[in-house]
Amino acid sequence: MSHDHHDERPELTPAQLAAALSPPPGRNGGDLVVETLQGLGATTVFGLPGQHALGMFDALRRSSLGYVGLRVENNAGFAADAYGRVTGEVAPLLLSTGPGALTSLAALQEAAAASAPVLAISSQIASAGLGGGRHGYLHELRDQKASFRDIVKSVHTVRTASQIPSAIAAAWESALTAPHGPVWIEIPEDVLSAETTLPVVTAMDATPREVHARPELIAVASHLLSHAERPAVIAGGGVVRSDASGKLRALAEKLGAPVVTTYGGKGAFPWEHPLSLQSWIEDRHTTDFLEDADVLLVVGSGLGELSSNYYTFAPRGRVVQIEADAGKLEANHPALGIHADARDALADLLDAVTPRPDPAAAERVAAVLGRVRDRIAAQELTLEQSLVAGIRTALPDASPSFWDMTILGYWAWAAFDARHPNTMHSAQGSGGLGYAFPAAIGAAAADRTKPVLAVSGDGGAMYSIAELATARQYDLPVTWLIVDDGGYGILREYMTDAFGETSATELSRPDFVALAESFGVPAVRTSPEALTDDLAKALAQPGPSVVVLPALLRMFAPTHL
Repeated sequence: MSHDHHDERPELTPAQLAAALSPPPGRNGGDLVVETLQGLGATTVFGLPGQHALGMFDALRRSSLGYVGLRVENNAGFAADAYGRVTGEVAPLLLSTGPGALTSLAALQEAAAASAPVLAISSQIASAGLGGGRHGYLHELRDQKASFRDIVKSVHTVRTASQIPSAIAAAWESALTAPHGPVWIEIPEDVLSAETTLPVVTAMDATPREVHARPELIAVASHLLSHAERPAVIAGGGVVRSDASGKLRALAEKLGAPVVTTYGGKGAFPWEHPLSLQSWIEDRHTTDFLEDADVLLVVGSGLGELSSNYYTFAPRGRVVQIEADAGKLEANHPALGIHADARDALADLLDAVTPRPDPAAAERVAAVLGRVRDRIAAQELTLEQSLVAGIRTALPDASPSFWDMTILGYWAWAAFDARHPNTMHSAQGSGGLGYAFPAAIGAAAADRTKPVLAVSGDGGAMYSIAELATARQYDLPVTWLIVDDGGYGILREYMTDAFGETSATELSRPDFVALAESFGVPAVRTSPEALTDDLAKALAQPGPSVVVLPALLRMFAPTHL
């Protein structure tokens, strides 16, 4: 094999050579961290300082990186997650040791479930204390990285300053190789704070590996789809993550194939398109339609609990599954499994399939959507439907929205028109509370030119209330809609259904309007009738705002029975 390409590396200019031989004084290991991040293209970092991580935070002062500091590490992780989702770029998350690091775990679990490229860089106790002894250091864990190994894509341990650039580059590449995901690096406090005479980090490269589909599998898949009588498509979050919605639309139109988007795939296919079955995946009518497909193309979804209508989905035809996470291939259903990035594989299929126009497909789609509408209408849930419609009216089309695990969020998964790919996000990947508001802060930090909406219940809101201070400090355009129903509303429903009564679901809570105003954040109490106007007003004003809606909402009836 030729190695000639190594000869193409640029040589240092005389000025660069002089700089390398005489590095500027006053730099530490933390400078190597921020120089490497800058060299790889990072512009914004999230985090929370701690005693062992101060070398990193000191170095931030000497860098051009923007810093957004949140008040709780888990919330900082949610902010980084959202930044990674909306930009498709790596979101660095700077953390301290022990309790600081561990507090980020639930956010990293969500990033892993949703394939968000978060680069967590944590401090570690001094090098002398590493190796499994019990030295009694502040924040000491017997094996800190063991707490993260089951959650993140890869873990990287640094022992010396010279290892920092390579470890960060390897982690960066891991985070951006499909499927995207969180990665973890730990660096001892003495390595971060010790002065270094290493040259300033330049010429960094961390190109993610491409995950190409094998051509013989594309040939079989395209043959199946080209000759299908009733093809259908389930589009998951992988379509959004790989920016493949345009390819998906072109393929669906070429095949005349109806498309259902999963909750993670919201916005992957136009809501009002004649082939759009929208997102009613927890509905027997949708499930029946998909089961009747003779060839079902599943793109960027593992067909997990929600996407399979609580594992009741039993396809009768051939399933073709395109998935970048090899562990999800055929995990729930036998299929022609194609390990590939969604965009790459859809492009291959688009070239390979034979057009098969189906004039009746749009009629079949309209019939299914009509049955879904009739079933929902029979439950007399007009308040809930009007709130979803009102939010859609108030929110500008290009504005991102972030939804917590709350009844209105569950409605939005099924019923909200995302209008653009990669604009609607929730924590349904791992299902933790408190995601919406800190995530909206991360999205606003990525793009301050458009307002961002967060939607929480009063229970979930209490997880994130401290971040009102963050939104105010950085003057971010985030509007937070808090639906106040006096407790954990969805758990109240689950317990009533299962046990006939509730326990631990009723909550004392603050006056959210007064509380927001105490942070210097303007707030308003609204009603279902006034919501659209109040929300539109809040979204139109600069900086953060809070809208509180006292309302008791109900979920639509289970539909997998």
